[in-house]
Amino acid sequence: MIRQSAFEPAGNAMLKGGLHCHTTRSDGDGAPEDVIRLYAAHGYDFLALTDHRYYNYQDFAPDAGVLIVPGMEMDRDLPGEGVHCFHTVCIGPARADGNGFAQDERFAGGTVRDQDEYQPVLDWIHRNGNMTIYCHPQWSKTPAAEFERLRGNFAMEIWNSGCALNNDEDTDAACWDMLLRQGQRIFGVATDDGHRMDEHCHGWVRVNARRTLGDILAALRSGAFYASTGPEIYDFYVEEGRAVVRCSAAKKIRFHYGYAPTRLERGEALEGAEFPVPSHYTYIRASVVDAEGRKAWTNPIFLK
Repeated sequence: MIRQSAFEPAGNAMLKGGLHCHTTRSDGDGAPEDVIRLYAAHGYDFLALTDHRYYNYQDFAPDAGVLIVPGMEMDRDLPGEGVHCFHTVCIGPARADGNGFAQDERFAGGTVRDQDEYQPVLDWIHRNGNMTIYCHPQWSKTPAAEFERLRGNFAMEIWNSGCALNNDEDTDAACWDMLLRQGQRIFGVATDDGHRMDEHCHGWVRVNARRTLGDILAALRSGAFYASTGPEIYDFYVEEGRAVVRCSAAKKIRFHYGYAPTRLERGEALEGAEFPVPSHYTYIRASVVDAEGRKAWTNPIFLK
């Protein structure tokens, strides 16, 4: 059996976390303390305040009981008219544990010609002890060919609430399989990127970790999590050539691989599905869709 690491061992409690949101520290509508309390009210265990180029460690609402993950959002524009850019969420450890950025440290934006010119920005972030997430490829107007050579991102956004609500974009893992089919080991996260208060608390990760910053970051780095906008996933594994997923009541369960059409099972209240995995598959991932159209996605099981 190969079990995806989010579910190993099976049945663990899963922490709920937000990895991308904005406050009045940059261009968000909500004060940091109000944003944190809103996430607390929606059952979040941890949250990164990722204001644009403005680093944060501070818990502005310690009474809310939400663990704050250090972070910010970095960006560079690309040439041309309209929106065309690279955005990257950065999350890292405590300052004492090797994070090279300071509280309230501000950074300049800028323009790069292409992904090769953006790579040194990522390298600098990584040298300062931070992990990186590639953000909203559809909203950024970057097809996979424009960011597929970027190295060091542990994850990319496969759902972004702000883009989904405002633009009907970045709603279902656009470009993810294009990177996976190249052999890249990159995970998928659901985030909010909320600026208005009503854009928060729609997308999250469920992480198999103890409630400490170090454990959460380690679990994210290793892919021990799944992404969701509502449904719960309880298990995902491959055994004797069959992929098996168990989940909360779903209307559709989907199995994905980059060189094949999506395999789909439909029902009124599906709680699981199985799929015989062809021998040439190098990975397999699954997603579920509930009766309200909300989605959840496993991370891949890498087979070769």
